[in-house]
Amino acid sequence: MQENNTITNSASFTLASKVKDYFLLIKFTLSFMVVFSTVVSYLLAPNINFDLLQVLLLFAGGILVTGSANGINQILEKDTDAIMKRTANRPIASGRMSVREGWTFVVIAGLLGIYIMYSFSIEAAIISLLSLLLYGFVYTPLKKVSSIAVLVGALPGALPCLIGWVASFSPGNENNWTGGWILFGIQFLWQFPHFWAIAWLAHKDYTAAGFKLLPSDKGPTKFTALQAIIYSTLMIPVGFLPYLFKMSGNVSMWIIFGCNLSMVYLSVLLFIRMDIVSARKVMFSSYFYLMIVFLSLYANKTQQGYRKTISTNLMGLLIKNDLDDSVAIY
Repeated sequence: MQENNTITNSASFTLASKVKDYFLLIKFTLSFMVVFSTVVSYLLAPNINFDLLQVLLLFAGGILVTGSANGINQILEKDTDAIMKRTANRPIASGRMSVREGWTFVVIAGLLGIYIMYSFSIEAAIISLLSLLLYGFVYTPLKKVSSIAVLVGALPGALPCLIGWVASFSPGNENNWTGGWILFGIQFLWQFPHFWAIAWLAHKDYTAAGFKLLPSDKGPTKFTALQAIIYSTLMIPVGFLPYLFKMSGNVSMWIIFGCNLSMVYLSVLLFIRMDIVSARKVMFSSYFYLMIVFLSLYANKTQQGYRKTISTNLMGLLIKNDLDDSVAIY
């Protein structure tokens, strides 16, 4: 009896360890944050109301695609991951998972995720595939070539917003691309101060692995901090676009404006102080930034496109019935 319990406990421990390794392979926390922006972008689209089943399905598809891209990254970087303290415990770098097992997982996860995205719209499936390929096979090897990799990596990093928006495309719900590109712009610019703060903190590890991720070859310099200021400042005008294009109301506009001013302020402090504490403040505030901005946009979402549809249909019905009353729906 005791022997059976020991075997059962051992099997349970092995299963738990394997599940943990897959969570590490897909970088679940990072993937969750990426998919969060996908789901909120989908919910921000006109004529889309909250449907738990659809949200869970979109979340699953996003996790699979993003997880696949992160898995490819770890397979290709297994040797460099092994020599960096912050990544040495990753499953493939540590040898707990074989490269073959990793490739099997990322192919199955990627195909399944793209298929789920296709169930929403063909546009969502195509952009998901593009994002996966850019991150896995362009950004990943480019990290050792030039800091231009950060710019290239920011593209698949922001595409989840566009994926979520176009996932709303369906017959009878013909949205345009404008809102998606606005959300893409917000997340695209956000990545620069966010990532450079991370690269600032992990500079020694990155340098030892041969990664060239800071704007300056000399490491964390005032030029890097200046770049963070520039991109944080560019976030200010872009932050007004959701209000100007009637995606969200004025409450979210002021919340986003405050968040953008905070990012500029913290980037300026980094420029002045040039220390790890300031870089860490930029990094942590950037995590909260994305959550606050997207939740405020959704909480203050306008339904003008939806109201316009109702108004048009109702007016048509009234005209058909030869009614002379004037109707205005706001």
